Amino acid sequence: MMRAKPNAGSHSWLNFRRIPARWKRATSQQEGFTVDHPIVILQSDDWGRTGIRDRQAWEQLCEAGVNLGERAYDFYSLETADDVAALVSLLARHRDSVGRPASLGMNFILANVDFGKVVKSAFSDIYLRNLFEGLPDGWERPGLFAAYQEGIMAGILSPALHGLTHFCCPAVRRHLQAFGKRGDLLRRFWTAGVPYIHWRMPWVGFEYWDLEDQRSFLSEDAQREAIHSAAECFMRFFSRSPRSACAPGYRANYATHKAWAAEGIRVAQNGTGGRVAPHWDDNGILHLYRTIDFEPVTDEHFDLAHCLRTADECFARGVPAIVSVHSINFHSTSQDFRSRTLKLLDQFLTILEAKYSNLLYLRDDELCDVIASGKLASSGKKIQIRSSGPVPVATGTGA
Repeated sequence: MMRAKPNAGSHSWLNFRRIPARWKRATSQQEGFTVDHPIVILQSDDWGRTGIRDRQAWEQLCEAGVNLGERAYDFYSLETADDVAALVSLLARHRDSVGRPASLGMNFILANVDFGKVVKSAFSDIYLRNLFEGLPDGWERPGLFAAYQEGIMAGILSPALHGLTHFCCPAVRRHLQAFGKRGDLLRRFWTAGVPYIHWRMPWVGFEYWDLEDQRSFLSEDAQREAIHSAAECFMRFFSRSPRSACAPGYRANYATHKAWAAEGIRVAQNGTGGRVAPHWDDNGILHLYRTIDFEPVTDEHFDLAHCLRTADECFARGVPAIVSVHSINFHSTSQDFRSRTLKLLDQFLTILEAKYSNLLYLRDDELCDVIASGKLASSGKKIQIRSSGPVPVATGTGA
């Protein structure tokens, strides 16, 4: 069941000596890179992660005193096969200047809480069911895993690593076994087959980050173990190793990046907050920074025109327009969030395609190859890469 740990020397992207010589100086000085083409990269988090299972779970939580329906994430459930198929169909209709379809990087959570086992053990510990083993008992999503694979085979969906659990296991374990309001709330949720709703219980933290620990980030050993386990599950589920990763909550530090590099990950996805140019770190990982929050479901002030202006600004500066659109925007089980999101995304991409005759849709790992070689391998198209000078270094959260 355990696979051999990758040999860093066998991966060209991990061997610092193989980074093109013209970029070595830029790497050591944290310089960024600009490109001469408008590039759009779509990145999306939280795929494979369970939430509110169904109406029965909703009513069970309401009866337990949880007032659901106050915010969009109260309706977070889990995508269906139809949700994935509708998304793939839309992206397939959009083509860039070399005829390639738009693609979506999907950051997956690789395990869910095995609620039945936890409850049977009287909440003595956290038990997980890995995604390759299926969904927790009571969850039915016919054809979902096949829909993932169909989108991947079509070159439209690109799986990436998000994490094993999303929440911080030491933090959750501490409250699961304790008396008090937090422990009671967590046990009510898990009895109903719901892992958490983060805005209601931020103390669950993020996988590598414990809100209540003075050190905040987990130790290097703890992070390495969690990331290695997640990478193993990724391999079991997708039959490939992850090449790109985004830390839950964007909480990542040097230990996170080091552990990612050891698993063969080439790209670190960071959150929005500053339009920082892509740059290498000293682990040989390319850091990308999201520039557009395309979140019509969770952002009550969402403005398509603002997203388009931001894309224009990115292209003018020679940096990719990296779009963040979380999986909840495509869900349809608890509420139909999918229809509005697909309509807006269709408009967004259509306008960009009409405005920029040399537009390119890339996956984030393809951008890594473009920066290293100066061309898009799938088309042979040459892309001019320039050093943009020193850039700000991420502060640890990636946001």
